[in-house]
Amino acid sequence: MKASHLYWVLLAAIGTIHLNFFLKNLSWDVPIYLVSLPVIVMVYYLYKKTIFDIKSIGLRWNLILLALQLLLVSLYFAVEPSSAWASFVPLLIFMGLEAIRINGSRKIFDLTRSVLEYEEQQEQINETFRVVRGERHDFLKHVSAVHFMLENGNEKEAKHYLDKLVDGYEETNLSIKGERGVVAGVLHQMYRRAQQSGISVVYDLDLPLSTLPISDSNMVTLIGNLLSNSIDACEEWQKHHREQAVLTMQFYKRSGLYLLVCKNNSLPIPTPVLDELYHSYGHTTKGKGHEGLGTKMVMDIVEAHQGFLDFVYRDEEFTVKIKIPAIR
Repeated sequence: MKASHLYWVLLAAIGTIHLNFFLKNLSWDVPIYLVSLPVIVMVYYLYKKTIFDIKSIGLRWNLILLALQLLLVSLYFAVEPSSAWASFVPLLIFMGLEAIRINGSRKIFDLTRSVLEYEEQQEQINETFRVVRGERHDFLKHVSAVHFMLENGNEKEAKHYLDKLVDGYEETNLSIKGERGVVAGVLHQMYRRAQQSGISVVYDLDLPLSTLPISDSNMVTLIGNLLSNSIDACEEWQKHHREQAVLTMQFYKRSGLYLLVCKNNSLPIPTPVLDELYHSYGHTTKGKGHEGLGTKMVMDIVEAHQGFLDFVYRDEEFTVKIKIPAIR
């Protein structure tokens, strides 16, 4: 049994003991299996809603909190409470300790995730900068090569060379024009990842995504998750159909609203997953090893900015449409 699963089992057992002694002091003779039922339901609810790993606070603090919980339970046997209120105090302390554990784990989990996201953003920006710097460094060499071909009457060869050169520059230009550094880094990285997988990518952006009234960290989460999920779906679709998948991201402004639309090929998605997608954690089409965090995080960002998110799956094409008011 995993340590995290053992934790939830112990939590249910300790909670049952506390509730059982509290009910006994109320002179309610309730069978233990009925006492444990509401505790198990509550623990299961917390288990489903808690997206972080309780091990994030470390073994030492988990052991300290567990020791305190066991000490509380031992009080029932050392000094039997004389009233319901006396047994209610340990129950409150038990819930308080668990609140500390859960809140502490959540904060550490969020900080750890933020650090990892920052490192990833830095790596993306550095990679984009390296590509731009390399293209700038080689620009005069390309001009000299084209000039030489034209001087020697090799117009067709020069045109072919220029076409290949423009294609390469277009890849970078699509990602960085008018964008803030972190946004350009995400767009460029996702474009290259899709290209390496043989996916056709189209960025149809009427204006830079950086004009969205969203912070850099939220922008990276929003765009990164949308494109990453789309690329994953396209890769699976290509494997199944042995055809090139298409991913399109559109961004434009209409009537005081920013509209962001992401379309991609996708294999059929189970109805239960579709019903809960973007609305709760733990729903994913990627199989084991994925927690289904990305879609809910996207929805949280949209809602935090008074936006609206809608998605449609039809004829093996998945479309996400996000509307965000143009308010800063």
